[in-house]
Amino acid sequence: MVSNKSLDEIELIVRLLHDAHASWSSYFNARALRLTSAKMRDRARLEGIGFLTKTLPRLGKCLDQALAGVFPLTQAVHGCETMRNSELPKLLGEFFSRIFQPNGVLLPDPDANCVSVLRLVLYSFYKYETPYTEAQKQQVVRSFIETENDLTIVDAAIANLRGSIDEFTRSRRRRSFVAEDHKDPQWHLNFDNQLRVVREARILLSRLFSHFDAYNIQPRHGPGIVSTRERYGKKYLWSNVSHRITAVYPFDAYFCASLGHVCDMGHGFKSVTDIDHSAQVLLVPKDSRGPRLISCEPVDFQWIQQGLRQGIYELAETHPLTRYNVFFTNQQPNQFGALLGSQSGRYATLDLKEASDRVSVSLVHLLFPDHLHRFLDASRSASTVLPDGSKLNLRKFAPMGSALCFPIMALTIWALLTSSAPDADTRDSILVYGDDVIVPTAFAESAMNILEVFGLRINRTKSCTQGLFRESCGMDAFKGVRVTPVRFRTVWDDTPSPHVYTSWIAYANQLWDRRCYYAYDYIVGKMEAIYGPIPGEDISFGRYPSLRSSTARSTDFKRKSDKKLHKLLHRVRVEVSSPITQVLPGWNMLLRFFAESQNPIRGTNEFRKAQSDISSGHAFAVSQYTKRHASILAWRWR
Repeated sequence: MVSNKSLDEIELIVRLLHDAHASWSSYFNARALRLTSAKMRDRARLEGIGFLTKTLPRLGKCLDQALAGVFPLTQAVHGCETMRNSELPKLLGEFFSRIFQPNGVLLPDPDANCVSVLRLVLYSFYKYETPYTEAQKQQVVRSFIETENDLTIVDAAIANLRGSIDEFTRSRRRRSFVAEDHKDPQWHLNFDNQLRVVREARILLSRLFSHFDAYNIQPRHGPGIVSTRERYGKKYLWSNVSHRITAVYPFDAYFCASLGHVCDMGHGFKSVTDIDHSAQVLLVPKDSRGPRLISCEPVDFQWIQQGLRQGIYELAETHPLTRYNVFFTNQQPNQFGALLGSQSGRYATLDLKEASDRVSVSLVHLLFPDHLHRFLDASRSASTVLPDGSKLNLRKFAPMGSALCFPIMALTIWALLTSSAPDADTRDSILVYGDDVIVPTAFAESAMNILEVFGLRINRTKSCTQGLFRESCGMDAFKGVRVTPVRFRTVWDDTPSPHVYTSWIAYANQLWDRRCYYAYDYIVGKMEAIYGPIPGEDISFGRYPSLRSSTARSTDFKRKSDKKLHKLLHRVRVEVSSPITQVLPGWNMLLRFFAESQNPIRGTNEFRKAQSDISSGHAFAVSQYTKRHASILAWRWR
């Protein structure tokens, strides 16, 4: 017998259908609601959770591609049972028919609100973090290795370009790269034009990094695990620093707190080895499609990478060349660009496949200024260890997991696109946030071609270059209306869990904002069966997890008046992370203070957390650490 505390995923979808009926009863009437709900339940009984995580999202992808003008929404595309005398799916056909003509072509004036309802139902459980199979795991690893093998072909082509670029430069041909170069529709295949793109990209990046001092960095450790297995304070007890790093970043200057640290601990540093350790591939949960592959770095490489990353972030977000085009800590320009592109069709969004794994070392050496190569090479792992224990030498510059992956990838994409843009307006309209790219629609085909010439791969079925559907940086938009669905990621658990508690409160609030009150009440009812009364925002003021609307009253929680703060406090549940105390030798603790007490880049999660700690009166303590993935739900006065 199913406990009344259990959340039934298909029942939640049915509640979303009730919300659709409440808003659009004129065509999604009671009969349609009853038939569609019964069909959903029948399919779920036959296919299990896969109906929600695979079947419905597959139909959602067909919908997105039809909206983006890739192809009409016909039965040959979606493969579902169709309505009478129509190519449209019978399931949720009332909504599809207000967007598409019977032949699957978009209506002259499709209803954006119906698009929002369809995507909400079809994509709700697409990101559900269900356990992945061994076959999915092996497929991800195989794809990683195949990408590495593909780079051999790219490296050969880049070597040919690099061999010609010196001759091209010596030839004194100073003609600028102007619009006339693009008259040939196959210009991107022209070797001479490829050389011009490389030359312009090298000039752009040389100007960007002309005053960048790679020595002037503040190294620090990242939040993730490292391949050498040090944790918390032990990351500051150096036992090995690669000889490749110290050849550029001397140990005494970048791994010690001061010269006093060197003098006092010099005898201990004699035991520090200089082995060049490999990174290590890890598979971490992603969603129902399978795991995500990341490469965790050795502790010494991570230390330098984080310092370089912060320096490059600050440079790109303040330099006149890139501050309006390349972003690392602010997604809003790309989100606004996607929304504007969906309204006017003027801007296109490009989807890059495996972008972090397809920026090769040879491409970085080809584009980035020569004086920067030694710093970038010294701070990257040259190899990684696969899950089966085998070692793979890396042709890619930095896989996902390296702190340099994101900035180098973004600047590579920006330089290639900017150098190939036909005019100033196009150059000014390019927006890059990692591998999320927005370009003018008229330039989209050329942009995709030039990126593919240099080894990057475009997912053309997900790139939005036609129609009025766009997606970038979490913004899904159609005709100027945001149609981003609420995506459930955290799997429901009947036993109290801090992660489930905070996540599902957030999901419920998102549904409330979308006016999905039936689904909201269903989630809240299940949560209250487990956790009891949950505070609403009327008493929380955003200081702890709370619901948009709650039946709980202030009197349902213990209260007291704080005479020092002169305010009323409530005893409520909050997520508390387990603290760890590690007392290190004095110099090592001072090194941590120098590295972590400084405010990180404004706009990052680390900065917001630091500001939160300051506002709440929490001082930085060099002996205190937060145990990751070990939080608990505790009662606290707030």
